[in-house]
Amino acid sequence: MDAVQIVFAGFTVLGGLVALLAGAYGLNRTRRISAAGQVVTALVKAAPPGADRPLLQYETADGQVLEVPAPAPPTRGLPLTPGSTVRISYDPDDPREVVLSGHERTRIDRGFMIVGAIVLLTGLTLAVTAR
Repeated sequence: MDAVQIVFAGFTVLGGLVALLAGAYGLNRTRRISAAGQVVTALVKAAPPGADRPLLQYETADGQVLEVPAPAPPTRGLPLTPGSTVRISYDPDDPREVVLSGHERTRIDRGFMIVGAIVLLTGLTLAVTAR
């Protein structure tokens, strides 16, 4: 029975670690793009057929015009109606990476980190009590 508990604890630790790292990566990426990214105004275009996210069209500092899917669907209270404009920050190293100014998803990333830490600690507790 202890071997089953140790295997379960191992999978629990691994799952918690993945969630913790995903949240930390997302939070770091959002903060980096918000702080060091280029801020531009993007035109909101209608979502392509079969997609739930509208497209954002913007021009980079070097004159390149890009269209990327919005980082979140408009159902989250975002001002993403076709024809409107929004402020975005994009990563100068990879202009397809964007953050919607004022609507960063830091709560979701922090939630992943918190839940991941709790699951990780639960797995470690299971592993310690299995001995």
